Amino acid sequence: MAWGQEFEKQFFGGQGLKDYAHASKTFRTNGYELAPRNKFLFHCFFNMNTDMIPSLGKTYTSTEQASIGLLVKTIQLPKFTIDTEILNQYNRKRVIQKKINYNPVLTTFHDDGGDLIRNMWYNYYSYYYKDPNQAYVMPAQNGSMGQSQSLPGFAYNARDIYANDRVVNDWGYVGESYNQGNAGSGGVGSGGDQSSGKPAFFKDITIYGMDQHKWVSYVLINPLIKSWDHDTYNYSEGSGTMQNSMTIDYETVKYYSGAIGGVRPDSNVVGFADPAYYDTIRSSLARPGSTQTVLGQGGLLDAGLGIIEDLQSGGPAGIIGAVQKAGTAYNTFKGKDLRSTVNEEANIGLKSVLRNTIPAQVRQAQNSETGFVFPRPRGPR
Repeated sequence: MAWGQEFEKQFFGGQGLKDYAHASKTFRTNGYELAPRNKFLFHCFFNMNTDMIPSLGKTYTSTEQASIGLLVKTIQLPKFTIDTEILNQYNRKRVIQKKINYNPVLTTFHDDGGDLIRNMWYNYYSYYYKDPNQAYVMPAQNGSMGQSQSLPGFAYNARDIYANDRVVNDWGYVGESYNQGNAGSGGVGSGGDQSSGKPAFFKDITIYGMDQHKWVSYVLINPLIKSWDHDTYNYSEGSGTMQNSMTIDYETVKYYSGAIGGVRPDSNVVGFADPAYYDTIRSSLARPGSTQTVLGQGGLLDAGLGIIEDLQSGGPAGIIGAVQKAGTAYNTFKGKDLRSTVNEEANIGLKSVLRNTIPAQVRQAQNSETGFVFPRPRGPR
């Protein structure tokens, strides 16, 4: 459009009646870049130190590590506080900063029936502390007839305060080399170089947030569990579900971002859309020619374009794909009145246009100088 035509259009008000587009220009521009993210679109990955703790690698496969993130119910993002101090510079107040603090992050898990989360906590508990490594002497049922036998273990109930010799003296935190840390039953640490000390149970915990086919991540480095809370059974909560709560400390945070990708999203967002848990089979309603519409996904036009693309690709696979789409469209529209389908879609489209334009015209006309929605009828001359 020439400059003169554009000026004339703007000067004489050629834009017509319409709504303001503040929200549309703000939140839809550049692929919704300013639109707020949704809280429920997230994924977590708990990166266990399986390469430096061999027995941990035998306990958890890569799929099982990814499944832990699927049971996260809520998780907080990192929080920071900075220590500042107010100084006096010749009666002028000056604020200085001294250090940054990484505040604990709270996570809640579903208490699953397969004990995946409870076992993760127990392995962490028995890796760092020797308390759970001593078996408890308790009767056990053996056989269908209920014959009881006593399991070997430490006599927790015996009072050995004044005993000359104690059977077990190792309790509490295990700070030595990890190949010596959990020699008892139930531990996960064994093997490795003694000089390196005990490695961390978790290398990191990554929190992914997803939006518009993109992801952002917050990586908590060297996390340690600060507190663990099992839930409360309660008869009065008939619809309640059990959960476990965990508070973690960490040393620092790393930030990353990227595209999710369509073929294997779990390669970019680790554990997300893993075929072991994620259904990758395309819906039949999304196949070209599978819906009784002319326009839109799966409609007749979509089938025609798909047939052309398959034939242009060449080869047996392209020919088979074109035949399949043509057969699907034929079966879908066989015996149907195509003209009535086209008319119905046209009417729906027209109603949509009117629904979006008339309210704006009415609102603007009501605020005009005449004060009438429609022109006043002329009387007889």
